[in-house]
Amino acid sequence: MPFPFKPHHWRNAVALVAVLALIAASGNWAEQRELQAKTEALRQAADAHVLGLRGLVERYDLLPHAAARHPDVRGLLHASGDTALRARVNGYFAELQNTTGAAALFLVNRTGLTLAASNWDAPTSFVGQSYRRRPYVEDALQGRRGVFYGLGLTTGQSGLFIAEPVRAGREVLGVVVIKISLEPLQASWRRGATPVVLRDGRGIVFLSSVPAWLFRSVRALSAADLQWVAAHGQYGRRERFDALPWTMQAADGMGGFTLRTQVAAHDTDFLALDTLLPELGWTLTVTEDLREVRQARRLALALAALAAALLLLAVLYWRLRERRYAEQRSARLELERRVEERTRDLQEAHAFRKAMEDSLLVGMRARDPQGKIIYVNPALCAMVGYGAEELLGRYPPYPYWHPDDLEKQARDSDNALRGRAAPHGFESRIRHKDGHDVITMVYTAPLIDAGGVHRGWMSSVVDITAQKHAEARQRDQEVRLQRSARLASAGEMASTLAHELNQPLMALSNFAVAARALAERGVPGMLTGALDDIVEQSRRASEIVKRVRAMINPQRGDHERLAVGEVLRHAGCLLKPELERHAMTLRLVLRDAQAQVRGDRVLLEQVLVNLIHNAMHAMQDQPRHRRRIVVDSAPDAHGIRVAVSDLGPGIPPDQVDQVFAPFFTTRPDGLGLGLNICRTIVEAHGGTLTVDNRPGGGATFSFTLPTVP
Repeated sequence: MPFPFKPHHWRNAVALVAVLALIAASGNWAEQRELQAKTEALRQAADAHVLGLRGLVERYDLLPHAAARHPDVRGLLHASGDTALRARVNGYFAELQNTTGAAALFLVNRTGLTLAASNWDAPTSFVGQSYRRRPYVEDALQGRRGVFYGLGLTTGQSGLFIAEPVRAGREVLGVVVIKISLEPLQASWRRGATPVVLRDGRGIVFLSSVPAWLFRSVRALSAADLQWVAAHGQYGRRERFDALPWTMQAADGMGGFTLRTQVAAHDTDFLALDTLLPELGWTLTVTEDLREVRQARRLALALAALAAALLLLAVLYWRLRERRYAEQRSARLELERRVEERTRDLQEAHAFRKAMEDSLLVGMRARDPQGKIIYVNPALCAMVGYGAEELLGRYPPYPYWHPDDLEKQARDSDNALRGRAAPHGFESRIRHKDGHDVITMVYTAPLIDAGGVHRGWMSSVVDITAQKHAEARQRDQEVRLQRSARLASAGEMASTLAHELNQPLMALSNFAVAARALAERGVPGMLTGALDDIVEQSRRASEIVKRVRAMINPQRGDHERLAVGEVLRHAGCLLKPELERHAMTLRLVLRDAQAQVRGDRVLLEQVLVNLIHNAMHAMQDQPRHRRRIVVDSAPDAHGIRVAVSDLGPGIPPDQVDQVFAPFFTTRPDGLGLGLNICRTIVEAHGGTLTVDNRPGGGATFSFTLPTVP
């Protein structure tokens, strides 16, 4: 005979289903929220990687174009047998390679034969090698610019090849090719925490932070694709490109996909995002670990289950009290029977409540008004490592109190026993019996018996150690994202400077070298000296651009031992004509002129020049007797401190915290990047840059640098 469902049974069933649905919804909400945060972090990481790739290509964008217009290059294509001309072109290419940092430069005639190369004197010289089957050579010989990534036919080393036709009018005489190595970029990816992958238009991985994924494909290659790759020798002699060990699934509404694979012999789930680089035909894939997403879901489910369990306990307690009042109003004749029923119900309820409390993941502790422990559940015993027999009957201090927080825990316990515990709970660090620390949240409520008498205090103890660790990781991630955003901004600035200055300066250097060669053949010597000065100045400007861009990657900076006094004096000499033109007085105070630092001379001089320029601008409206700038260097606890002081109006108090922010400026013609660049340079040298207003008027910009013995 089936059990008949009464109306309240249906209500209980519906309530249970609703509670379970709310618990599941809270877990889904937490998971979606964490996924959104991960997706945003992926987009920012992808933007930073794309910016770095495009900046690397743009750095060498016009180099083959400029080299193709060199008179000696064109002359060698007309007279390939001229050994003296070939030697000059070899030297010219070697000089360009050393100046720009390219992997190689070489010149190919219309038959695909290499006539000159920057590595002409190396065992793996390109001279005499044929590159006719390379697609970038084919494109350039047809008058188009060729771009191609692959393994070198001669060296076997990978690189990005950019080819430019050498023309005489409309006729293509040959091809100038530059090879760029992407190995430093791949090495930086391998130092990261999550995989980064770059693949070509056919889906073949050619750059990866996971070495096992190199030269594998996201899909099976067609016979035509395999034939093309083999015919052009794009990846050496490889004939097979196995599928990547990836299991991919689209992530609904996130713009990415989930990726399951093995990393370091462990199955790992990632959230991945693809970014297309259409100008290169590549696809960049960045990833984020999904473990924190699943941990957020589990934590939300646990907290929701705890809330539901506490609500159920409160409902059960209320129902028991209502039943007791109803029994007292019953007739005298049924008192004995009702007492028996009540006793049985209480026993069942007690057994049910105890079973529920024992199954809870939340620790429960009851104390009498004097602080003696009168009840603990298994969850609390597991949390502190002590058995119930070791805790029951104990007065403060309890054995699990942390030895470093005894005073705080005694104060919190006394507040709870006096009814002054915070209603939203308080955080407490305890010591597990085996010695490790556990961070908890403690919620305390009065313990009232069936007669309404206050019998003590009931505390719920929640282990939030994992949550605290997750919050710490989140804070660390936010700091890294802020630094990535700041580096991305500096990278954009450096790329802009390189695009605006490096191209015309490189063209100037090439034509100046050609003019010097013509002068040596018969033009008077004074022209040669003047052209030498032009070449030297263009190289210095190009060096400044290269070092400013090196701020994005400080490991590439040209650091050396420097005397601080020499750097300050040279910066003053650079500005001497401008100081005299504006009737400014510059005073150098060198308290330790022999102090040695390790750094980049050009960048440190740029910091001083920028700070002195700002001081000059601040005092342009001051009378002549107040146009004084003092540069003071003195030892301090962090090494050497350099201060640039002026007698201008100073910095308004509401703008002191903004002066180093990118694009903040008070000058109508300013970009707001100078002080931000100065701070980036100083921090790359291990120092700090600060600003203070002087009591008598004016401002002082100070930076510290660590000294070397």
